[in-house]
Amino acid sequence: MPDLIDPENFRDTAAMMTPLYPMHYEAIVRRALEEDLGRAGDLTTDAVVPPDARASGRIVARQAGIVAGLDVAATAFTLLDRSVFVRVELPDGREAKAGQTLAVIEGPARVLLTAERTALNLLGRMCGIATTTARLVEAVGNNPARIVCTRKTAPGLRILDKYAVRAGGGANHRFGLDDAVLIKDNHLAIAGSIAVAVTRVRDRLGHMVKIEVEVDTLDQLDELLAIGVDAVLLDNMPPAMLAEAVARVGGRMMTEASGGITPETVEAVAATGVDLISLGWLTHSVVNLDVALDFDVA
Repeated sequence: MPDLIDPENFRDTAAMMTPLYPMHYEAIVRRALEEDLGRAGDLTTDAVVPPDARASGRIVARQAGIVAGLDVAATAFTLLDRSVFVRVELPDGREAKAGQTLAVIEGPARVLLTAERTALNLLGRMCGIATTTARLVEAVGNNPARIVCTRKTAPGLRILDKYAVRAGGGANHRFGLDDAVLIKDNHLAIAGSIAVAVTRVRDRLGHMVKIEVEVDTLDQLDELLAIGVDAVLLDNMPPAMLAEAVARVGGRMMTEASGGITPETVEAVAATGVDLISLGWLTHSVVNLDVALDFDVA
């Protein structure tokens, strides 16, 4: 398999990413541990492993992919025991080869065994999202379009899913309903027209809130252009129609292509000149990267 990151066009994604802070994810990891530990803790480990036993191991990528979520994974161990030592060998945003060590870990053996699955579940999901994103970013080629995610994230994991997209070189759409306006087809069905919906938004919200409107026909686009907003979502349009829509917009607003886009069609979509390509399946149909914790055996 070729490198996911083209060395000739390498951008240090790890240095460019907006970071996650512990307050962003500690509660998520804590809930996951509580779910796994249940009412009686780790029955198997507590019975088999002496309380004073210590262990060390390596978090390893079984497949090639983009790293995302090592600090999140480490927190699964340190929430159970602050003395656990984790050293990151390959930071988020970098490409791992199959078999490469991502981090080394050392601490009480019971803690390492008990937290292992929670850590790997979160890490594998985040690396999977980052890896898929990186492949799509590479497929866009020399076109200026950016790959972005949507709100189709796992409930409770949105901040991790969106961070993983950034680790793969993509960008984030709105995080929630409260940070931007996106007027979709069902809003228009109730409002009656684009003009009415946009006017109501402008009458209610401040000047710092961006407005995007979804359209699925060129007639709707013309109606929107007569009003003017910040961005237009061009929904389920084939490449020829997308190219015509981009030409009609003529740079007056951001253009976003969405709906039915696959790895096989993403380059053709990008070639139409759209600014953004959004894909819900980046985060709602995740294929986890295979990661493992290999214990060092004396």
